[in-house]
Amino acid sequence: MVTLLIGKKGTGKTKKLIALANEAVAASSGNVVVIEKGSKLTYDVTHKARLIDTEQYLVEGYDMLYGFISGICAGNYDVTDILVDSTFKICPEALEGLEAFTKKLQELSETSSTNIVLLISASEEDIPESINAVCQQV
Repeated sequence: MVTLLIGKKGTGKTKKLIALANEAVAASSGNVVVIEKGSKLTYDVTHKARLIDTEQYLVEGYDMLYGFISGICAGNYDVTDILVDSTFKICPEALEGLEAFTKKLQELSETSSTNIVLLISASEEDIPESINAVCQQV
């Protein structure tokens, strides 16, 4: 399942993402991965989650992020949750490529049995209805 955490800047999305990551670690019998741009969540997310900084791997754009997430799922079969902070900072295409990206992620989520959460900095009105049909919102 793909879940979108949507809201404008300053609405507490990152705090929700941190809470979701820590809850996922407590409930998961596998691994939880948090993907971020920069290493700002180091002290907020429990050490039991795997924190990955996309800047270390030069990940930029939806295609690269999709390949990166696919590689995580392919390389480790016990990943139960992947949470992505600041999706639009990693993918400067922003809303332009979001629909195709979420559709591909939904398929990946189903085949790999992995919950994926994306933090989206936009207002709910800006999100196309077709994305809402594919993804759940928090």
